[in-house]
Amino acid sequence: MNDNLDKLVKQKNELEKKIQKNELLIKQSKYYESNKERKIRTRKLIQKGALLDKYFDIENLSVDETESLLKVFADYVKNNKP
Repeated sequence: MNDNLDKLVKQKNELEKKIQKNELLIKQSKYYESNKERKIRTRKLIQKGALLDKYFDIENLSVDETESLLKVFADYVKNNKP
């Protein structure tokens, strides 16, 4: 009886370790995916900002000035997207 109980306790501990290991793997996987998505988004924003600078020659404008400029063209661009 005591041996059986010891085996069950040992199995329980092993299963708990496996569960913790799998939970850690899931957490790491989620972190990796969110980090990957964040890097993709950041790269996309940088590329779009570079295009904005290139075609509108606005390197010397502040963020607020750039926003004001974009507001002027926003409706036209939204209605005439390629």
